[in-house]
Amino acid sequence: MAIFSHRRHHWAYVWIPAFGAFIWCGTLLAMIVTWAAQGKPHYVSEDGSIPYISDIGADILKPLFVVGCCITAVSFFLSLVCERWLRHSGRLIADMRRREKVFSILAILGSFIGGCGLILLSIFDTKRFTSLHRVFLLVFIVGVGLSAIFTIIEFRWISKDFTEIRRLKIAYLAKALIAGLLILLAIAFAIALYQSTNVGAVLEWTIAFGYTFYLLTFVYDLYMSKGMHKGELSRDRLMRENGLAGQGATIWGRGSVSTAGGTARNSQDTYGMPTYGQGTYGRGNGHIA
Repeated sequence: MAIFSHRRHHWAYVWIPAFGAFIWCGTLLAMIVTWAAQGKPHYVSEDGSIPYISDIGADILKPLFVVGCCITAVSFFLSLVCERWLRHSGRLIADMRRREKVFSILAILGSFIGGCGLILLSIFDTKRFTSLHRVFLLVFIVGVGLSAIFTIIEFRWISKDFTEIRRLKIAYLAKALIAGLLILLAIAFAIALYQSTNVGAVLEWTIAFGYTFYLLTFVYDLYMSKGMHKGELSRDRLMRENGLAGQGATIWGRGSVSTAGGTARNSQDTYGMPTYGQGTYGRGNGHIA
């Protein structure tokens, strides 16, 4: 695969999730530090001895909480949109089948729903709109959870076609690890919310800070587009350079294409993957499945 690196070619996409993670983490730290600095006051909406994020966010720091949630939600949504665009434009490894594209779009939709939930839960605070706040909290958790699951599935299928590219595997394994842990904690949080107030508060803060790390995984994803120009990793070019240009309909559908018998070249692409001539496509068995 003849892919040339443009090491001096940079763009600012990676700063979108980085900025979102910074703002989100900064907002949480500002809230908990303020609570501690004020002598750990007991808020009107607080039931236990440890305040929930929403308890602090419903008081004097509500403007900060709303702004932080809005920026975080938009950053999360734009990160997935950028990933979709870079993959579509050939600056990231292209989707080889419709299923990857479908799950990418579903992940974007999930991020939009989750982002709307995050913004609305900050506006409809727990002190004045308790029921609505909990509904939007559920919307946020479900939206982000579904988005994470769809993204992981998409990356898993892409990585399956390009098994020699370690960075793809690292990307989806990191997401799977962080998202899986956060989903388990969210389930525990839902139970503790009605069983043990203080445990629920600790779990909520843990999940919130953990979300920062999930946002940062998109920095790694988008960084893989560094040095790549438009079309260099497009589906058509990848197929053409591997001798599969005439078999696109089979790949794009449900079938598999046998390409055994290729000759390897002694070179590497910008992803650290050995490049091949006609016959191999990141799979040891010479098949795209």
